[in-house]
Amino acid sequence: MIIFRYLSKQILQVMAAVTLILLVVALTSRFIQYLSQAVAGELASDVLFLLMFYRLPDFLLVILPLALFLGILLAYGRMYADNEMVILIGSGFSQRKLLLATLGTSSIVMIIVAVLSFQLAPWGVRNTEQLKQNQDQLTELDLIVAGQFQSFGDGNRVTYAERIDSSSMGERQLQNVFVAVSGVEDEAGQSSPRIIVAESARPEIDLYTGARFMRLENVLQYDGAPGALDFSIGHFDVQSILLPDSTSIEPILEEESLTTMQLIGSDLPEHQAELQWRISTLLLIPIITLIAVPLSKVDPRQGRYSKLVPAALLYAAYFVLLQFSRDMIAAQNLPALVGMWWVHAVFIGIALLCYRFPSLGKSFALGGSS
Repeated sequence: MIIFRYLSKQILQVMAAVTLILLVVALTSRFIQYLSQAVAGELASDVLFLLMFYRLPDFLLVILPLALFLGILLAYGRMYADNEMVILIGSGFSQRKLLLATLGTSSIVMIIVAVLSFQLAPWGVRNTEQLKQNQDQLTELDLIVAGQFQSFGDGNRVTYAERIDSSSMGERQLQNVFVAVSGVEDEAGQSSPRIIVAESARPEIDLYTGARFMRLENVLQYDGAPGALDFSIGHFDVQSILLPDSTSIEPILEEESLTTMQLIGSDLPEHQAELQWRISTLLLIPIITLIAVPLSKVDPRQGRYSKLVPAALLYAAYFVLLQFSRDMIAAQNLPALVGMWWVHAVFIGIALLCYRFPSLGKSFALGGSS
């Protein structure tokens, strides 16, 4: 029990560090993507952190197996390089006991991944989809940030508001509004830009057609080509600008948002592929443990990092093949009976070969370092 706690501590410490690093990288990359959408007026800024929170289970579902794999390699690689593992095995702790102890540690991660895969990840996708639907109900005015020029309509319109207030009904009202519209045709059929300056603006939706408008009040409108002297200037008490539909978040596949119970027993290929994917993320844990334990054995001359790169490539091949099989099942190009199970069988075979022929692990390291 003392040895099991020591080995578990070594693995989990390294795994926690790797998870934190990979999670920060993934979250930062996704946050920058969402932030660019918010700046472009495609997303409301107040939902950014909610989106990150709801997508967190998906990130962990991908990161945790890789972190466990690297955690075993790095922890045991250090123990081999420092001769700790030689002393441990020499005192009667066999390779079989080492594998069982490592599988015991992996079972903790397996439980976490099961909760993520079967419950939290679909829950997060459902909430993200709900946010997407809410974003679709927003008008352009709901996405404007005070004091910032923002481009809308594929760059055809630039809008600026000096201040944003809220009415007694909770409706956003823009104060001191500037709108620049390009490509407006005049009576002669010539295209020229239009500049609109308004005292205030608020959203307006046609109840019959669902069309969205920006209702401007106390408006000055300037039409004419830059550099020309024949500008047309108009003054209006009220003017409305038709707004395009909002686009915010990338579409989400329906099967990803379904509960696991809804997927069980379904004959749809997309549902079968999603169910097998969720089960595969669970089977991934013990299989990569079987592979990582023999691969972690290094000579002191090789160093603890000698197998890190080739092992990471092996894991990447495993994960990519699972994703490829999922897409093939969903497209009905691969029978569900074969499904993703053939990928697991191949990598179980690789693990057995590493145990049957220990020299393969050494040549694997030499191949990765060459």
